[in-house]
Amino acid sequence: MLLSADHLDLLARLRATRPLVHNLTSATVANFTANALLAVGASPAMVEDPEEAAQFAGIAQAVSVNLGSLTATRRASILAAVGAAQKHGTPWVLDPVGAGGISARTAFAEELLAHHPAAIRGNASEILALAGGTGGGRGVDSSHASDQAIAAAETLARGSAAVVAVTGVVDYVTDGTQTLAVHGGHAMMTQVTGMGCAASAIVAAFVGIESDHLRAVAAALSVVAASGTSAATKSQGPGSFAAAYLDALAG
Repeated sequence: MLLSADHLDLLARLRATRPLVHNLTSATVANFTANALLAVGASPAMVEDPEEAAQFAGIAQAVSVNLGSLTATRRASILAAVGAAQKHGTPWVLDPVGAGGISARTAFAEELLAHHPAAIRGNASEILALAGGTGGGRGVDSSHASDQAIAAAETLARGSAAVVAVTGVVDYVTDGTQTLAVHGGHAMMTQVTGMGCAASAIVAAFVGIESDHLRAVAAALSVVAASGTSAATKSQGPGSFAAAYLDALAG
């Protein structure tokens, strides 16, 4: 895994700490997300009952909120978790899946911004929508390239006080003042369900162990990109790539 010395240091600290990451995510990606967190060195939990979700947010080192497969119960659980996270000072990460594509989902993502996420990770269309643009994504797919959303990400970061990551062929990470580019990864990552969702959970793991959130998010996405690059050299298609990616995260 080709990482900078600083990112390797953070990864080593994460593995020594094994942060507990509370995930509120889609059932479609829960297994892959949990395995990705285990591989990178974190400890995953998927607690979705609203009452339990609130309690768990005060126990975990970080919370990852993914808007995939929204239901009334999951909305209640998310609101309970982020409310408790804010109360206890637990950093949480927002993955605004589908924002910009469905108005109700976009409105809920905007509502969650009032609970002060530490970081937001989304594709270009999702970030454009949250920053007040048109967005217009197709479900989980972006209609824009990541570099088309750099200005929107910077605006969103300044307005929300969160570190914002817009991911794509090149990932851009910004606190509204400083913007970093993360290169790497592989096109095969777009052919495996849950890659972006797992990336958000890994971001949460790093945010849970490092108070400099710009540094934490950049390190997390560098680990994701490096693992994708490595996995592509050892796989023949999406199925073997998913297994090789988990192996690379653990490497």
